[in-house]
Amino acid sequence: MWKRVLLGILLVLGVLLVLLLGAAALGPFLISTASVQPQGSAHAAATPDSHFIRIPFAGTSGIEVHHLERSGAAESARHAFLLLHGFTFNSFTWDAVLDPLAAYGRTVAYDQIPYGLSAKLTAGDWTAADPYAKESAITQVFAVMDQLGLERAILVGNSSGGTLALEAALARPERVEALILVAPWVYAQRPTIPAAVADLPQLQRLSLFIARQLGDPTLLEYSYHDPARITAARREQAEIHTRMAHWDLAWGALLHRSLSTPVDISARLEQVRQPVLVITGDQDKLVKEADTRRVATTLPNATLAVLPDCGHVPQEECPAAFMGAVSAWLNGLDQAPAPTDAAVMR
Repeated sequence: MWKRVLLGILLVLGVLLVLLLGAAALGPFLISTASVQPQGSAHAAATPDSHFIRIPFAGTSGIEVHHLERSGAAESARHAFLLLHGFTFNSFTWDAVLDPLAAYGRTVAYDQIPYGLSAKLTAGDWTAADPYAKESAITQVFAVMDQLGLERAILVGNSSGGTLALEAALARPERVEALILVAPWVYAQRPTIPAAVADLPQLQRLSLFIARQLGDPTLLEYSYHDPARITAARREQAEIHTRMAHWDLAWGALLHRSLSTPVDISARLEQVRQPVLVITGDQDKLVKEADTRRVATTLPNATLAVLPDCGHVPQEECPAAFMGAVSAWLNGLDQAPAPTDAAVMR
């Protein structure tokens, strides 16, 4: 009798396992690939501060890039700044510090594709390299600088924007005067999977589903130590991408690409020769303070600033403390002897 009961249990478990596997394999196909927002354009959603340029990129007719800009306070300003936002954020994350930074020189913040009001490229919009690949993002940094006439700049990067700033500094050191890294995504690893697995149609649809959830935008709340500090205007800026056609398909394409792209910049930190200011909020929930301290310790020429009562985006949540740290560091940088090109390129 007990054997029949055991066989019955095993049969039920087997059926359940088949059903679960079937759901896992077929369930993602229930996710619609039709864009949730088929209408809208960047120019219709633009703000009075918005500017647009078109950068060249192989395999496309050019990529339209949205940016914010402030001119330097004086012709004698020594620096130029290119500001790089983090994952799912956009150029408006720098809104509170654009004018203070411009006191030191021309300041530009741009939307990395496919974020903010920059182009929302989807499958079929390119015929050569994937514009969402890491190497492509580096190429686009310098294409933006070229289009804006920035021969050399201090790169200011938050979170994954900090990772991009480091990669750019290693790729073209002669064009990067210095770095300001704000909670850089270096040691806070995310899981990756082989490209062959990531390319499964189920994973592509899951990437699209996750992208739609992230576009809410859910990370804004988590990036603040105190979400009560987020204004209604800031929430509106964070969601500006949802006014553009096919934003979700473009975000899904980027997320799908990132599934198989590891963050490996930590192995090359000691090669960065430019002066670096590393900033962390002591209440950062996304990139722990200890991880950012480790970045500052490993870089050969870094200064660390820890901002109290701040989360992952101190330039938004604690702009006065952020600018206090940046101003002190810049003043020290201006007083130091200018390095030779050879020293920077070692």
